[in-house]
Amino acid sequence: MVDIPPRNTVTLNSGDVVKVSFAGSPEFDHAQKVRADGRISLPLIGEVNAVGKSPGELQQELANHYRSQLQNNNVLVTLETTSAQAYVTGAVMKPGKVVIDHPMTVLEAVMEAGGFDPDFANTRKVVVLRNEYGRQTSQVVNLSPALKGKPYPPIYVKPRDLIYVPQRLF
Repeated sequence: MVDIPPRNTVTLNSGDVVKVSFAGSPEFDHAQKVRADGRISLPLIGEVNAVGKSPGELQQELANHYRSQLQNNNVLVTLETTSAQAYVTGAVMKPGKVVIDHPMTVLEAVMEAGGFDPDFANTRKVVVLRNEYGRQTSQVVNLSPALKGKPYPPIYVKPRDLIYVPQRLF
C-alpha cells in the first residue's frame, strides 16, 4: 500500500490552534483551539466544524458564511499549532513524538527522530503501525534504497502512527 500525499498541507484536528483574521474587521481577529467536538466558535456566525478540513477549505467556508455579514468577507485561516503527532521508536537516535505539521514521509519522521542508529538499525524492515477504522494495520517499509539515493515509494505518516525501527540481527 503506497499512500498518496495529501492534496492540502494538513487537515485540522481537535486540539489544533487556528488563527482567523478578518481583512475588513480586524477587531474579530483571534486564535482559538479546535474543541474536542471538532468545532470553533466565531463572531456573528457561531459554531463551525473545523476538523477534517484544511485551513484553506475552512477559510473558503468562512468567507461564504461571512458574505452576508460583512462588507469585506476576506478571511484568512492559519494553523498556529498542531496536535497531530506520530511516534518513532526502536533503533533511532531520539525516539519519541514527532509533530506532523506538513505532509511527512516515514523517512522524514525517522529523520525528525534523529535518524537511524547507525550501529543497530534495520532500515529494510521499518514497521508502520496504524489504526484505521477501528482496526490496527501494519506495514513493513524498506527505506534502504532511499538512504542510497535511489527512488522508493514514499509512505506518508498519519496522526497517531507508530513507526518502529527494528534492530539488525548480527
